[in-house]
Amino acid sequence: MPNRREFITRAATVAAGTLLAGHGLVESEAQVPRREVRVGGKRVKVVDIHSHANFTEIADAVKGTPLEPYGRGGVRPLGPDRIQELDKRGIDIQVLDVNFFWWYEADRALATKIVQVHDEGLSKWCAAHPDRFVAFTSPALQFPDLAAQQTEHAVKELGMRGVAVGGHVSGEPLSMPKYDPFWAKVQELGVMVFMHPNNAENVAKKDAFAGAGDLGNVIGNPLETGLFLTHLIFDGTLDRFPRLKICGAHAGGYLPSYFGRTDVACDVRPNAKCVNKKHPREYLHDQILADSMVFSAEGVRHLVAEMGANQVVYGTDMPYVWPDTVDAILDAEIPDAQKEAVLGGNLVKLLKL
Repeated sequence: MPNRREFITRAATVAAGTLLAGHGLVESEAQVPRREVRVGGKRVKVVDIHSHANFTEIADAVKGTPLEPYGRGGVRPLGPDRIQELDKRGIDIQVLDVNFFWWYEADRALATKIVQVHDEGLSKWCAAHPDRFVAFTSPALQFPDLAAQQTEHAVKELGMRGVAVGGHVSGEPLSMPKYDPFWAKVQELGVMVFMHPNNAENVAKKDAFAGAGDLGNVIGNPLETGLFLTHLIFDGTLDRFPRLKICGAHAGGYLPSYFGRTDVACDVRPNAKCVNKKHPREYLHDQILADSMVFSAEGVRHLVAEMGANQVVYGTDMPYVWPDTVDAILDAEIPDAQKEAVLGGNLVKLLKL
């Protein structure tokens, strides 16, 4: 998880800023027309799988604890500017989660309290805007049994549509058998999982990403996502829970973009020790999904070619500053039916919207 200095620095930067849409900033007081996204002349629904929220109430939950510094910042609180940003981009429904997963460091009692505050904040916002937002819970995975309970409560009692998870818990891959109670509950509930990385601190040595370019984000994040998904394949998690649907943030990291080596590893590497029951490509075409954050029409086309149109979904990483990919999807050299599926059709089905 992020160290406190890094977290607070990043959080303050985002909280102080305004949202970016394309190349222009959106002021909270501004009114913008709602874009209608069309494919082949047909108005289509756009659903965003990848966006984050923060709630100021968390400061009270962690006050006087070792995690108090995490209560001082976060992404900009939800407000009217978020809805205006959706309108400007043509997003009909956005999926919210709470990110960074710093509460994986909390003890059981504190973790319970933190997740409760997050889920209550998400539920309140979604209830106030039911036609525009749904939410994913972010449970305390350091206690897999607790995470299973939190997930069941969030889905059954609060109406959440899925779960957001980090790429590891204190360096442990979530493919370890100890996390199976959580995966079993997710499969039982039939909800989707969205995995979001945090600078690959589980694999990178200190200062490995120092220097220009924000490499912890640009290189570390896709590295962590690719490793997470590959563990689930090779360690047999996806076989133990064959109905899991897991979406990797940032276009699935490096996995679908450099899949050839993964696809043949178990066949040609005598020391691979794979326990997966199916060929790796089969998981990429069924249980693993990726969001559209590759920022080019060719990138979207490649994702669809590697994974299939049913496995690619639209994402923004809002409110963080990244180019939007609606037009990249529209401009991709794929059939209109696939564009409609990627923009929102897949998530309408998966999230039962």
